[in-house]
Amino acid sequence: MSKDPFTLENQLCFALYSASHAFTRAYKPVLEPLGLTYPQYLVMLALWEKGPLTVKAIGEALMLDSGTLSPLLKRLEQVGLIIRRRDSRDERQVVITLTDQGKALEAETRKAVQPVMLAVGC
Repeated sequence: MSKDPFTLENQLCFALYSASHAFTRAYKPVLEPLGLTYPQYLVMLALWEKGPLTVKAIGEALMLDSGTLSPLLKRLEQVGLIIRRRDSRDERQVVITLTDQGKALEAETRKAVQPVMLAVGC
């Protein structure tokens, strides 16, 4: 490694960025047959674990802004995995609920991603 701390190889942020992309690439062939992108998979994980959730809660859990999250949720709704509804107690809030199809996808997804998780030591 170079002694210059400003080279690309010495940047921790680049190492984390590269690792993140490597995970996304590793999951892609596993998630694609399930009809999920990696960000959609993360949304589904949050809902399987803690759902129903507000859009705000999902955004906070995944550190995603509404501009990124809204199209993800719209696509998940279009394919029948979630339902978006205004909260009856606070119409400013949108609550995301899994459909039966979305709930059923959990077992299939767990089975599909298990080899990736084992490969990285999870």
